[in-house]
Amino acid sequence: MDHEALRGWSKRAADWIADYHAGLRDRPVRARALPGETAALLPGSPPDAPEPVEAIFADFERIVPDAMTHWQHPRFFAYFPANAAPASMLAEQLVNGMAAQAMLWQTAPAATEIETVMVGWLRQALGLPDRFTGTIHDSATTATLSAVLTMREAALGWAGLTAGLSGLPRLRLYASAETHSSIDKAARIAGIGQDNLVKVPTDATLSMKPGALAGAIAADRDAGHLPAGVILCAGGTSVGAFDRIGDCIAVAKSAGLPVHVDAAWAGSAMICPEFRWLWSGVEGADSIVFNPHKWLGAQFDCAVQFLADPGPQVRTLGLRPAYLETAGREEITNFNEWTVPLGRRFRALKLWFLIRAYGLDGLRGRIRNHVAWAGELRDALAALPGVEIVTEPALSLFSFRLAAGDRPTEDLLSRINDDGRIYLTQTRHAGRYAIRVQVGPFDCTRDDVMAVAEVVADLMRRD
Repeated sequence: MDHEALRGWSKRAADWIADYHAGLRDRPVRARALPGETAALLPGSPPDAPEPVEAIFADFERIVPDAMTHWQHPRFFAYFPANAAPASMLAEQLVNGMAAQAMLWQTAPAATEIETVMVGWLRQALGLPDRFTGTIHDSATTATLSAVLTMREAALGWAGLTAGLSGLPRLRLYASAETHSSIDKAARIAGIGQDNLVKVPTDATLSMKPGALAGAIAADRDAGHLPAGVILCAGGTSVGAFDRIGDCIAVAKSAGLPVHVDAAWAGSAMICPEFRWLWSGVEGADSIVFNPHKWLGAQFDCAVQFLADPGPQVRTLGLRPAYLETAGREEITNFNEWTVPLGRRFRALKLWFLIRAYGLDGLRGRIRNHVAWAGELRDALAALPGVEIVTEPALSLFSFRLAAGDRPTEDLLSRINDDGRIYLTQTRHAGRYAIRVQVGPFDCTRDDVMAVAEVVADLMRRD
């Protein structure tokens, strides 16, 4: 296949994509494939001779779409969304065509400088102070790991980078049980250890108790341990919990500890000023992450980390051997020094296209609709006999269950997802099995959202 052939096949692919999206409502949301079924359709060995693109494309159409869960389906209400607005898709096509490795300014000047400007645009959109700068990672997991590694090194006076952790004091991190498992993973990978991630008690609203945080830090210091940092939750994955951000930051700062705020999902809602009270005081954080690839419509992957001062993170993660120097440009920004991977994709282009194509007002309108429709859906489900609301909406996320108990609720969820009209997932809250509903598909309508209540009522009638 050469570039002239690519021209024609790219047009064919664009037509296929348009038809695919036009027909999404006719597909079951979750894949109905069985384990091993797709692999059995592929040859066990690679071909020695080239094959025609016609055959390859035909096999794609035959094998792949029906064995995929359709994340762009307007009735995908599971997990959190991984939206891909059309403008973002267009930008990704151009990025794929240029196929740049944007590890340094000199390897992709436009990628580096557009990233700088897009982080600035988003900082303004979220109402953060001018002092914040930042970078784009693949996911919030990487951003959080970067923040935790920086906490570790700042606590150790940057000795861990060269001497390792052996013989050094026992480091401690602080978060609530409502934080994402990526916090636990960061503690593991950073060499701090999951046992040293202290899960601070929460109050009735699932917010970390500032007094309990202060007590945990003091107790660790009395025990000879070395507190390294605090990770706060702004929109937890399970049921959307928010820590009391400002109060907890005040405790951390009085103890001399840096703070990272995980707002991977809910951060997108902060483009709407009326929701910013949920993370009041966030301007005091040292690091904040949110994922435009979740609720804003930037195609996966795209996680933005804001930093009040990038110096400590660059000192922790930066490494500049001679072969990565830019002659005469010692002070130029090279974003690979702000994160773990050396290699970097040109992720900022899709943000540039997305924000311009829809405008902040257009994106705000979508988020406001999703929050309002989630509230309406909550009421419709609560009105069904035998259904109880487990957690009230946090923005567009809430949970429900059957009053009959865990097993009937679990059976209902299985039937919902086997039915195919909608897709929901589960959690456990206060020891009880519950079904999560998270309204967030980029192009969903009110009718799509209210279909959840219709499907639940229909399946309950069939019992």
